[in-house]
Amino acid sequence: MQERETPTMTGYDFLVIGAGISGASAAFSLAKRGKTLLLEAETLPGYHSTGRSAALYTPNFGSPVVRKLNMAGHGFFATPPEGFSERPLLTPRQSLTLARPGEEAKLAAVLACSTAEHPILPISAEEAYRLAPILRREVIGAAALEPGVTDMDVAAIHQGFLRGFRLRGGELRCAAGVSALHREAAGWRVEAGGEIFHAGVVVNAAGAWGDAIAQLAGIAPIGLVAKRRTIIGIETTMQVSDMPLIEFAGEEGYLKPDTGRILASPGDETPVAPQDIQPEEWDIAVTVDWLQRHTVLDIRRVANSWAGLRTFVADHAPVVGFDPEHPGFFWLVGQGGYGIMHSPTLGRATTSLIETGELPADLLALGLTRDDLSPARLRAIASA
Repeated sequence: MQERETPTMTGYDFLVIGAGISGASAAFSLAKRGKTLLLEAETLPGYHSTGRSAALYTPNFGSPVVRKLNMAGHGFFATPPEGFSERPLLTPRQSLTLARPGEEAKLAAVLACSTAEHPILPISAEEAYRLAPILRREVIGAAALEPGVTDMDVAAIHQGFLRGFRLRGGELRCAAGVSALHREAAGWRVEAGGEIFHAGVVVNAAGAWGDAIAQLAGIAPIGLVAKRRTIIGIETTMQVSDMPLIEFAGEEGYLKPDTGRILASPGDETPVAPQDIQPEEWDIAVTVDWLQRHTVLDIRRVANSWAGLRTFVADHAPVVGFDPEHPGFFWLVGQGGYGIMHSPTLGRATTSLIETGELPADLLALGLTRDDLSPARLRAIASA
């Protein structure tokens, strides 16, 4: 009988599971501190949420914790490290929020999020129509403009982290889904892609699959819920590339101009099991109907459509920190729709929490604490 080959074991200081934007940014940061391995279950990094994001930098969007994290990342994106990317990571877009006639009061909540650094300005309906002439005039009652919203080059950001990670000596393994995870005396034993790895610290950046990874290690889930978000592309001969993002106060749907086309979403957040998610025909039809009621676009066909997973926990804040009951197991999940914006900040936060047990000084200065992000808060919510 032929003997089965015994997998070799390789040791690392840090092992990051998931090479999407969160895992890539954490690995990029950790690689300066020790030998780091980045594992990806798919054949290419960023196949799921990262590769399907039409991301915007929106500093005033989200809960107070999320907005602080949004603001903290701006400096990195505006002035990335030397050699990080050959092209700008941010390009001007602006965001236009509208209220229908008779619903002007709905803009108050939007304007209340304005800050000195990133103001949100009330503008007239006439100015809103000038900025977005594809809109039907009758849908504009009042408007607010956020000049600081920018497009994000997701591919350049993701590739910048991966390239920098390799230059720092990091190792990336694709098609290496984790099949077993065990705590040992000096760290963790991880089986993935037919190999065995050992690491002092495991960083769980597996996105929608984060709870499944934890359960492989015998760790209780934290209640991650994956939600489907649908986007369609509509080709148009109208000049739309310089228009702002358009959304309506109190509604979920939105549209984002792109070169030669409009990207639009119904803003759906449908809970689904972690999977290679695809768009539903109903959501595509809802989006087309929304566009036809709000714009003068002549929609004859949908050029393309896709869906991505946005993963949340109960309080919609990211989960970043060591599991309170399992030494060396670090959670980096639950970024929802903010993963691209948060990536450099949470990458730094991961390294700082692993090394010192505390957040970086600039995040503390913003009023953030480790308890705001710690998985321990979710155990408290579950037991309440």
